Amino acid sequence: MSTIAATAVPQPSAKASTREWIAVLAGMIGAFMAILNIQITNASLLDIEGGIGTGVDNGAWISTSYLIGEIVVIPLTAFFSNVFSFRRYILVNSILFPLFSIACAFAHDLGTMIVLRGLQGFAGGVLIPMAFTMILTKLPKAQQPTGLALFALSVTVAPAIGPTIGGYLTENYGWQTIFFINALPSAIMAIALALTLDKGPMRLGLLKQGDWAGIATMAIGLSALQTVLEEGNKDDWFSSPFILKLSAIAVVSLSAFIWIELTVQNPLVKLRLLKQRNFGIGVLVNVLVGFALFGSVYILPQYLGQVQRYNAEQIGNVLAWTGLPQLILIPLVPMMMKRFDVRYIGFLGIAIFAISCFMNVTLSADTAGDQFWIPNIVRAIGQAMVITPITAITTAGIAAADAAAASGLTNMLRNLGGAVGTATLGTVLTKREQFHSNIIGQSVTLSRDEVRERLTQVTNYFLSHGVSDHALAAQKATVALGSIVKRQALIMGFSDTFAVIGILLATAAVAVLFARKPSPGGGAGAH
Repeated sequence: MSTIAATAVPQPSAKASTREWIAVLAGMIGAFMAILNIQITNASLLDIEGGIGTGVDNGAWISTSYLIGEIVVIPLTAFFSNVFSFRRYILVNSILFPLFSIACAFAHDLGTMIVLRGLQGFAGGVLIPMAFTMILTKLPKAQQPTGLALFALSVTVAPAIGPTIGGYLTENYGWQTIFFINALPSAIMAIALALTLDKGPMRLGLLKQGDWAGIATMAIGLSALQTVLEEGNKDDWFSSPFILKLSAIAVVSLSAFIWIELTVQNPLVKLRLLKQRNFGIGVLVNVLVGFALFGSVYILPQYLGQVQRYNAEQIGNVLAWTGLPQLILIPLVPMMMKRFDVRYIGFLGIAIFAISCFMNVTLSADTAGDQFWIPNIVRAIGQAMVITPITAITTAGIAAADAAAASGLTNMLRNLGGAVGTATLGTVLTKREQFHSNIIGQSVTLSRDEVRERLTQVTNYFLSHGVSDHALAAQKATVALGSIVKRQALIMGFSDTFAVIGILLATAAVAVLFARKPSPGGGAGAH
């Protein structure tokens, strides 16, 4: 199975034409919007849940359904862009993406919202690998680092500012507006792509050669896995028959998928590419970085909302300092790549990202928005130096004919790493909160003088503020002390989640050093 249409052939010249650059930039708009929409509802879930009349536990499906659509469609993109032509496939999805997004604003129940968000993710997921593929096939090797820097903006800045934009719009204009912002950028993208991409023939005959067994097992397996990851912690994992059944389906389906892809002549996903040293190491690092990127964007809003009681806009303002500095820093990375070994740049970037996480392991009740300013700036510096060099390492040695397949596999696994990260950190938070609550609870007993003294102080406070019954005041004091213990345990649980992210990033940083040094310029086609 060929992986890319003939219209996307690498440029023989030293520099890409203006027309090629416009196409690449338009593709970046699509990738940015698609990744932005993974996180844009995170700070607004409570408002959306209230608007469509669903419970708090079910609201997570608003994000989950979108991510399932994206993860499933990304590996399919190379095949379908070849069947329907690169130009036709990306144009159709650049139009469907905003249409499904706008439709979400008119959803009045959870079922409709889940379906529409899933369809939006299915259309948006196409835009991510196709933007990546255009960098590797339309730009000459010398200019690929610049294209990869643009892609890095999408991958790292979009998740960081997604809650910022979503929170601001929700607080000031209502949650529906977050689904309208895709319209104008998508219109610009579609027009630019229509004017710059060459027309190609449809090859519907390839549908007969399609790896349909691989497609079916992958779609079922990934959907089941994503659902397990999102719902497992809430349902206490394998104590739930629902989670147990879905886990079995995921294991069987994905095992069959891997066996099929390694044995058929024309596989949907070229898993054999993982045998290439740099690609295999690069994909591993991408998974760990995806875990950290999406995980940190998940954990910080949770902390600010649950512990500090920030609203959506306030949460967004704190996260903005992770995204905005990268707009300045990422364009400088290609210049660094011309002077220094990309492996060392990637190592330094991931290490700085890890340090920013370790800066948050000493959280206290006084740690609020202002205290995250420096760690978020440090994190922005690190993230700016991660995606571009890591992508150059990953794609070094990938032939142009395999560019779309490599793109699909890399982007799918990065997003899957993010899904695993979100689920894992949610579980770590729950378990560590319980652990710290038990430890603190063993110390907070009536046998200690300071505890009895504190209870007396709080009881007197309630008696002096309108509670006339001493027994009721004492009960309220006990409840208040219990809340303080629970809050402190929750804060310590959040500290532990940042430690987990930092440790995984440290592992990723070391893994980068085992890659081979890419040839100057990096990118696909470098043998």
